[in-house]
Amino acid sequence: MTTVIRQDDLIESIFDALQFISYYHPKDFIQAVHAAYQREEAPAARDALAQILINSRMCAEGHRPICQDTGIVTAFLDIGMDVKFEGDMSVEDMVNEGVRRAYNHPDNVLRASILADPDGARKNTKDNTPAVIHMKVVPGNKVSVHVAAKGGGSEAKTKFAMLNPSDSVVDWVLEQVPKMGAGWCPPGMLGIGIGGTAEKAMQLAKESLLDPIDIQDLKEKGASNRAEELRLELFEKVNKLGIGAQGLGGLTTVLDVKVLDYPTHAANKPIAMIPNCAATRHAHFTLDGSGPSLQTPPDLSDWPEITWEVSDSVRRVNLDTVTPEEVQTWKQGDTILLSGKMLTGRDAAHKKMVDLLAKGESLPVDLKGRFIYYVGPVDPVGDEVVGPAGPTTATRMDKFTRTMLEETGLLGMIGKSERGPVAIDAIRDNQAVYLMAVGGAAYLVSKAIKSSRVLAFPELGMEAIYEFDVKDMPVTVAVDSGGHSVHISGPAEWKQRIEEQAINIME
Repeated sequence: MTTVIRQDDLIESIFDALQFISYYHPKDFIQAVHAAYQREEAPAARDALAQILINSRMCAEGHRPICQDTGIVTAFLDIGMDVKFEGDMSVEDMVNEGVRRAYNHPDNVLRASILADPDGARKNTKDNTPAVIHMKVVPGNKVSVHVAAKGGGSEAKTKFAMLNPSDSVVDWVLEQVPKMGAGWCPPGMLGIGIGGTAEKAMQLAKESLLDPIDIQDLKEKGASNRAEELRLELFEKVNKLGIGAQGLGGLTTVLDVKVLDYPTHAANKPIAMIPNCAATRHAHFTLDGSGPSLQTPPDLSDWPEITWEVSDSVRRVNLDTVTPEEVQTWKQGDTILLSGKMLTGRDAAHKKMVDLLAKGESLPVDLKGRFIYYVGPVDPVGDEVVGPAGPTTATRMDKFTRTMLEETGLLGMIGKSERGPVAIDAIRDNQAVYLMAVGGAAYLVSKAIKSSRVLAFPELGMEAIYEFDVKDMPVTVAVDSGGHSVHISGPAEWKQRIEEQAINIME
């Protein structure tokens, strides 16, 4: 029997799902992060997990985005052969209209991050369209839809290889994960696709991340096929790397590993690995002709009550009076609460500033002795000063770092994840500092921002240079003025500790 699906029902369901996942974590994710928090022994990683859990509850209560990067939308549609759509739009246009309405919803504006002409003008489409859409025609008279919103930081860490048939998948994954650094905001999930062709492996990896976290259930029942064997082996071995939450070193790097495979050519073994970040956002719904399918809000009692406490060892720093001499006393791993005025700037702003300096022109803002925060905030709603404003991946600014430090007198930078050798050398040579805010705690961070104004490059939108006035914004010294990086020392220490613990257990 033919089922008629009205186009407005699909549009409304897409809209509702995207708003829903912007502020509600899946219950399985919260449970997994809470379990990781309870068993974590590394103080910095435990602190990061606490901030992620607190942020998640705040977003669920306030209906504001978990992360300032509200993602690129991917939709998977299984369309029954006995379905007829009623309307004048294509299915792709219906999905994109749902995206458009969701991202421009005035009660919860979501950041538009999609740029057209990606190797040219890179012009923002203003409504986060178009989505990436995958469709299959299947038996039946219903439409099954999965939607996901994927952050750019985690997507940037995607890996692919065409292995030889005899090559080890486990060895390849264990080689690649440390290269991913912390820009994907661990802990999260790894999605792995094996087989098919290059593009099929990528799609399998992305699709696998739609499944719930269930690795503990799999450990109890045991593996029944090769894909499940890989899941169990990789879950154990990746966590033994000691990378930990936010790459700071610790016991939990991944909450689950997903594996999907597909038949492939005898000469090939394509493999793709895509990480999901701490803002894991996905939802499923089914349309059966009875109207839109709307998400059911969770019970807030599913969120643990976590408090973030300031210890006696935490430094309080006034950004308006801080000196280079004071900065040189900070050591990697120190926790600091920042107050005062900081600047913001991401890729586009850095490119503009470096180009101006190359031409011998003056900058629109004086950076001497200042701190710059790598962030592209969500637009504020209601009485907010700024919307969710978590850090972006700092490594993208590495190529600009020496120029910025040496030609402007910039004193410090704030972002997420590690810095590469080029940036670390520049930080050491200029006795500057790099501080890390927790990726996945954007709404929590925004509450520390007391005022915001645009100082330069307003045409860049969320990538403009803002000045934030902050009060007690929590950060960790990730690279100190001596060039010592917690993202190098932390995982190395915890990898050794985990190995020693395993030896002691065996003995």
